[in-house]
Amino acid sequence: MSEDIRAGLKPGMNVKVHQKIKELNAKGEEKERIQIFEGMVLALKHGNEAGATVTVRKISEGIGVEKIFPIHSPVVDKIELVRQMQVRQARPYFLRDYKKKLKEVKATK
Repeated sequence: MSEDIRAGLKPGMNVKVHQKIKELNAKGEEKERIQIFEGMVLALKHGNEAGATVTVRKISEGIGVEKIFPIHSPVVDKIELVRQMQVRQARPYFLRDYKKKLKEVKATK
């Protein structure tokens, strides 16, 4: 499950976004690490152009956190699919305050 799915992103997908983070350590050296942000895709904007973005939302310690990632940026290492949920809208912003569980889409092989 480690393939990159940037081209096939859809709303309602639970994804892991691997983001490169640059940090300075105590000696002043710059280090790079990968940070994973796992959540549900709420919106895809600007299609397949260079400035395309994806909005991912997760719940962290009871608080909703949303991040907007540029899809084609070198900062985003890869995007992994965890599972696909069933939604009927192109931008399901209702999930921000929706309490019920969504149905999972069965994987077809």
